Amino acid sequence: QVQLVESGGGVVQDGGSLRLSCAASGSRFSINRMGWYRQAPGKQRELVASITKNGAVDYADSVKGRFTISKDNAKNTVYLQMNSLKPEDTAVYYCSVTITLSNYWGQGTQVTVSS
Repeated sequence: QVQLVESGGGVVQDGGSLRLSCAASGSRFSINRMGWYRQAPGKQRELVASITKNGAVDYADSVKGRFTISKDNAKNTVYLQMNSLKPEDTAVYYCSVTITLSNYWGQGTQVTVSS
């Protein structure tokens, strides 16, 4: 059974930084893609950033130049470095991994940016 454990959320002031981590375990197969999504109150869940097993990355336009996704293959862990945070980045952030054709989700971690 695949498990995702997220950490690193919290409260930060406008312009601050946070780093999210997500460790995956329990899979017999390699991870094809890892990503971060977020959902703000009253809004749909949206992709923030993703990275494939080959290292190809993709970012939402709203976070380009501020957020950086990276991974540690040996640890099956994906990171999201978030700089220059804005109040509109406030949301619950979810880690997601794709293994074969299945998607798995973390429990979510709250990020709150105060103005």
